[in-house]
Amino acid sequence: MTAIPPDKGLLITVEGVEGAGKTTALNALAEHLTARGRAPLVTREPGGTSLGEAVRGVLLDHSGDAMCGEAETLLIFAARAEHLDKVVRPALARGEWVLCDRFTDATYAYQGAGRRLGNDRIAVLEDWVQGSLRPDLTLVLDLPVTQGRARAGARSDPDRFEREQDTFFERVRQNYLERAAADPERMRVIDASADAATVCQALRAVLDDWVKARS
Repeated sequence: MTAIPPDKGLLITVEGVEGAGKTTALNALAEHLTARGRAPLVTREPGGTSLGEAVRGVLLDHSGDAMCGEAETLLIFAARAEHLDKVVRPALARGEWVLCDRFTDATYAYQGAGRRLGNDRIAVLEDWVQGSLRPDLTLVLDLPVTQGRARAGARSDPDRFEREQDTFFERVRQNYLERAAADPERMRVIDASADAATVCQALRAVLDDWVKARS
């Protein structure tokens, strides 16, 4: 394993199905890194820029208006291109660690598997928009779809994605697990079915082990 230079920027992403607890996880990881002298830049996708937040509003529109999967995917990558240009790449160039709520693994899971678009076209867009940039570490919060949906339903009115059927989210979850199995050095799966304190403890341990292995 390659050691992490002290001035190297890193991209750490957090993924998972609805209700997995990504916001709580991001806050815990940010606090953990800050306490260790590596205060991260925390951001999200879609989002992170004015354009990205506008696209997020369209994609999550509670009105539930239909949108084809191709349009959805292209909007996501448009927001991602802006996010990388304005936020992520500059931070990495400054040697900062970036902690991002969702990234391209989510596109493969939600649009590739959930919308059944497959991987090929997403891979083309990934190469075009990102070049060689990939996350250094991806933490996948995994839990049963029914449990995640129950959590998500208890916190707010469902958005356009949360209105999808269980079969959609089963495909999303399975894709995440398959991608993690195929890339175990980058992607780590954390059981998110436990209480928040237990999950956050597991996340901190995985992050510490990953950093220690590269010290």
